[in-house]
Amino acid sequence: MTRLALLLASALALSACQTLSPGTAAAPATSPVLATADAVDPHSYARPLEARVTHVDLDLRFDFAAKAVSGTATLDIDRQPTAREIVLDSDGYQVSAVTDAATGAPLAFAYGAEDQALGRPLTVQLGAATRKIRIAYTARDAEALQWLTPEQTAGKRQPFLFSQGQAILNRSWIPTQDSPGIRQTWSAKITVPIGLTAVMSGLKSDEIIAGTGGTQTFKFHMDKPVAPYLIAVAIGDLKFQPLGPRTGVWAEPATLPAAARELDDTEKMVETAERLFGPYRWGRYDMIVLPPSFPFGGMENPTLTFLTPTFIAGDKSLVSLIAHELAHSWSGNLATNATWADFWLNEGTTTYATYRIVEEIYGKRVADQQIALGLDSLAGELKNQAAADTRLAIDLKGRSPDDGMTDIAYEKGAAFLRTIETAVGRERFTAFLRKWFDDHAFQPVTSAQFLAAVRRDLVRGDAALEQKLQLDRWVYETGLPSNNVPANAQAFAEVDAAVAAHASGTLPTAAWARWTTDERLRFLNRLPRQQSRASLDALERVFRLNEIGNNEVKFAWASLAVANRYDPAVPAIEAFLQANGRRKFVRPLYLALDKDTSWGRPIARRVYPLARPLYHPLVTGELDKLFGR
Repeated sequence: MTRLALLLASALALSACQTLSPGTAAAPATSPVLATADAVDPHSYARPLEARVTHVDLDLRFDFAAKAVSGTATLDIDRQPTAREIVLDSDGYQVSAVTDAATGAPLAFAYGAEDQALGRPLTVQLGAATRKIRIAYTARDAEALQWLTPEQTAGKRQPFLFSQGQAILNRSWIPTQDSPGIRQTWSAKITVPIGLTAVMSGLKSDEIIAGTGGTQTFKFHMDKPVAPYLIAVAIGDLKFQPLGPRTGVWAEPATLPAAARELDDTEKMVETAERLFGPYRWGRYDMIVLPPSFPFGGMENPTLTFLTPTFIAGDKSLVSLIAHELAHSWSGNLATNATWADFWLNEGTTTYATYRIVEEIYGKRVADQQIALGLDSLAGELKNQAAADTRLAIDLKGRSPDDGMTDIAYEKGAAFLRTIETAVGRERFTAFLRKWFDDHAFQPVTSAQFLAAVRRDLVRGDAALEQKLQLDRWVYETGLPSNNVPANAQAFAEVDAAVAAHASGTLPTAAWARWTTDERLRFLNRLPRQQSRASLDALERVFRLNEIGNNEVKFAWASLAVANRYDPAVPAIEAFLQANGRRKFVRPLYLALDKDTSWGRPIARRVYPLARPLYHPLVTGELDKLFGR
């Protein structure tokens, strides 16, 4: 925002309602680091059992012209008496000095050998009494940060920046131990040009400091220990609109009205989630709708969910995305996978919780349909993934943590929890989940801990129930166990009948108009992948699929069109690829186009250079390799 009064009003709105819910224990100042072998993070250089970071204090200036961040990170350290050094993660930032924050004495530091995926270790020698170090540094072209020109934003007036830290990208701009098992509290002072507003995944101070050279500084803090990938920032021409007593949305002015309309069920979702899973422990639940470059549907940054604008359909048909990101406030943010090998503990639990929230608010039929769509997606993933990667507890040693971010974690994980729920009863399983979140609040967790809790609190020595649940089979073995609970066969009965009728040339013309997004997706995705030109012409003529505004339906249609070399859809596909950077959409379309060497690959190679400036490094990193850049 550009007006100080609006800035102050927004800050006051954000600072409201920060007390804990009644009966909720305060977050611990320091979260434990697990010492078991399965909690050792192969994607971090840190040695936290010797010396670990407990708090990060950032004082940073963001330079849009140079695309650089500079300033200091002051780290509180908990160390063993014998520890003489602390090892941090780094990937590109340049350190100019390290000092003992208490005495100002310089401390020796050195970078280790670089790994292309992990970056380099940064080792700092500690004085005998050092408990806090200050690192002066600059980060240029940090992979976690995307700098957008005004032309790449909705309003076309101001530049924009946002960060994406998951899984291990925050080490490109924050000197710390970048492992989900090493939770840290944090605070920050963020200096930006006047005319831009900074927001972060923490509580915003009502103090805005006027600086020199046309700058202003915003202050934030997070007093609950979080996994470092959850430290996030966004800077741009932003305005705030309250949605409820503790919910609201930030967005560019051009986007804000539509976003607020789409999100007006948010407060109800928070209340519903609390009834199911226990008190919401983060104070506020706000959201920010980012420009189309954001690579994910959403990112569950505490107190400030980051959202893609592609969820704005005008009819709330895609707001289950909000339920998903909200559910992370319990599964993922409260109890967090200690390593990325157990990513399913974040996403599978959250996907299960999402379906529960959706059922409470929108009804069982809607939830059953979304579960069915999820199982459809899982079936495809099971076919496409290597067998070893269909385990919930996946082996990621020597690999990118992104390799585990598939629907195995999301939908197989959710299916596992539904299987337990079916066996023990919903009421009992809901109570178990609440206890799980209470017992592991603000702590890292592992698959072994989860299975131990199931056996202790639900199985209780019942040999028949143990055998029925197949717990180890679900987590440590490949494929889908035989006790998986199938989707409700009636969830899409009408749609599935329409798919069958389509084989004889009949289109569901009247039904399509009243079908929900989920029903339209089921229809398009269940059609045989090989279609005649006449069949595709009829689908496009009757349903005007090249012009449809819903991004999920647009993607389903584009996928079918690419599979059949349907030329009339090419302009719409090219426009779609150039209009949004959501990885879920663009990655599979480019892969499918490139696989068709004579028809699709020329299209992909024509579009990608035009669309690439819109995409986040998480997207271009993989696609650049595909296209030999």
